[in-house]
Amino acid sequence: MKADFFRLPLCGMNNTINISRQDVLWNYAATFLQIGVGVILLPFILRVFSQETVAIWTIFTIVMTLTGLLDFGFNPSFARNISYVVSGVKELKATGYNIVESHHSDIDYSLFKGLINAMRWFYARVAAILFILLATAGTYYMHTVLKTYSGDHTEVYIAWVILVAINAYSLYTMYYDSLMQGKGLIKRSKQIKVVGQSVYLVVAVVLILLRFNLIAVVSAQALSILIIRILSYRTIYTPGFRQCLQGVKARARKEILKSIYPNAVKVGLTGLGGFLIVRASTIMGSLYLSLETIASYGITVQVIMIISSIASVYFATYQPKIVQYRVQNDSTAIKQIYVKGCVLLFGAFALGGGALVLFGEWALNVIGSQTPLLSKSFMIVALLIYLLETNHGNAGGILLTKNEVPYFKAALFSGAFTVILLFVFLKYTSLGVLGLVLAQGIAQGCYQNWKWPVKVIKELAVKSVDVYECLYNGKNVIKRKHYD
Repeated sequence: MKADFFRLPLCGMNNTINISRQDVLWNYAATFLQIGVGVILLPFILRVFSQETVAIWTIFTIVMTLTGLLDFGFNPSFARNISYVVSGVKELKATGYNIVESHHSDIDYSLFKGLINAMRWFYARVAAILFILLATAGTYYMHTVLKTYSGDHTEVYIAWVILVAINAYSLYTMYYDSLMQGKGLIKRSKQIKVVGQSVYLVVAVVLILLRFNLIAVVSAQALSILIIRILSYRTIYTPGFRQCLQGVKARARKEILKSIYPNAVKVGLTGLGGFLIVRASTIMGSLYLSLETIASYGITVQVIMIISSIASVYFATYQPKIVQYRVQNDSTAIKQIYVKGCVLLFGAFALGGGALVLFGEWALNVIGSQTPLLSKSFMIVALLIYLLETNHGNAGGILLTKNEVPYFKAALFSGAFTVILLFVFLKYTSLGVLGLVLAQGIAQGCYQNWKWPVKVIKELAVKSVDVYECLYNGKNVIKRKHYD
C-alpha cells in the first residue's frame, strides 16, 4: 500500500473527482472479499450451527439492514451534496442543482464544514433512536421468536446485545461513508474495507471453531466495524484537511439541513419501501413458516443478493463521478457509464445465476451443510426478480444525481403492496416460501421494474448501437470531451 494512503490534499486541492479503473478494481476486490468471507465462513456456520441457529443468524442480518433504513436517506443525500461541494458548487438546493461554470472552481470549505457539522448532529440523534428501538421492540421480537427455539437462549441474547451496540455505533459514524463516497475516495474506502473484512474473517473463524457460535459472528463484525471506522477517520481528518476546515466559519447547520431534508426524506421513504419489498418477506415468513424453511430461504436469497452486489459494483463506483458530470452538464459521459454498467449488470447475473442454479446445491453438499438451498425453480424465479430489482435500482440512482426523487411514492406503494401480498400468500394460499419472492416480483413488476429504466433510456437517448459498441467493440460508447 502506498505511503500516502492516509493523506488528503491540502487547501486549494483540485476539485475534480478522479475515478479510474483502479477504483473499480478495488471495489470489485472489496466486494469479492466480502463474498469470499461469506463463502469461507459459510461452511463453518453451516457445519457448526443448527438449522434453527442459521435462522436466527438470518434474522440478525435483517436487523443489520435496519441500521441503513433508519438513516432515512440522508447518507446518499449527504454524499451527493458533498460531491456537489467538491465539484465547486457554492450553494446547496432543496431540488435540482447548480451548473458549475468552471471545471476547476475552488472548494467552499465554509460550506464543507457546515455540511460535516450537520451530518454529525443528525447521526448522533438517529443512532440514539436506533439503540432505543432495538433495545426495546427488537428485544421483544427476539423474545417472541425464541419461544420455539431449542438452542441456548443466553447465547442468543448476548449476541443480540453486541449486535445492538455495534449497529448503533455504526450508524453514529455513518457520515464517514458519506465523506469518503462524496469525495470520490473509492479506492481508499475499499482498501479499508479489505482490511476490515480480513480481520472479520480471521476472528470469526477462530471464535466459531471455539464454539462461540452467534457470539463469534457478531463479535467479529464489531471488531471489523471499529477498525474500518478508525482507518476511515484517519483517511479523512488529516492535518491538512483539518487546517482547511479550521480556517473558516461553518455555514449554519439549519440552512444546510433545510436544503438536504426534502429529498433525503423522499430517499428515506424510498428506503422504507425497499425494506418492505426486500426484507419484510423474512420477518413475516418467520411468523408463518418453519425456522428450517426460513434458514434455506435466507441462504438462497443471500447468495442471490451477493450476485446483485457484484452486478452493481460499476454503478456504485462511478456514482460520485456521475454527480460531477451532472453539475458539469455532461450527459453524454453519464450515458457512457450507464450503458457499460447495464452490460456488466446483466452479464454478472447470467454468469452468477447460472453457476448458482447448476452448482449451488452440489457445493453445499461438498461442505456438508445442514441447511440446503431451495429448489432450482425457486432460484430461477428469484434470480429474475432480483435482476429486475437491481436494474431499476441502478436506473433510479442515475435519476437521483439530478437531486430529484421521482420514485419515492412508487416505492412506498410497492412496499405496502408487497406486505399485503405477503400476508395473502402466506395466510390464504399454499404457495409457501415461493410466495415470499412472488409478492416482491408482482408488486415491483406492476410499475417500478420498467418505469425507471425506460425513463433513463429516454433521457439519455440510449440506442441499440450504443449497447452494440459496448458489447462487441470494447470501446467507449460515446466519444466525448474528458475533464479528468
